[in-house]
Amino acid sequence: MNLTSLITDNIAEILIRIVKFTHKRQKILIQNIINAHKPNFVPQELHVDEFSIVVNDAIEEHIRNQRLVLYDTENIKFCVDGDMEVIPIVDEYGEKLLKENRDEYFEWQTDKLWENSLSQKVAAELLKQKEEAIKINC
Repeated sequence: MNLTSLITDNIAEILIRIVKFTHKRQKILIQNIINAHKPNFVPQELHVDEFSIVVNDAIEEHIRNQRLVLYDTENIKFCVDGDMEVIPIVDEYGEKLLKENRDEYFEWQTDKLWENSLSQKVAAELLKQKEEAIKINC
């Protein structure tokens, strides 16, 4: 499904960006688990706090002025076509855990996967409900 074709308003676009961000993050977290056994592997992460700040700012702008403002940051670039480029960063805590306690490392990565999946599911469900509401009102 082409998520960008579902954009009907600012909130839908924010939800789509959250789904895309969490999808990209999921891929990285899975790679952190798959590649943990490789020598000199350094786990990566997306800058969740940076993305959260951008989304919070966009929601505040939407509330104040009914417009969407998504701005680029050091690690997140928003494209004109609705996509976004997200630059992974080193997961320093994960790197430390991987060296010191592999069991805790895998638990840490699994917890992040669960949290990320929940965020993705909530955004996708809200987007689905929004789409159904639009169909009913048409």
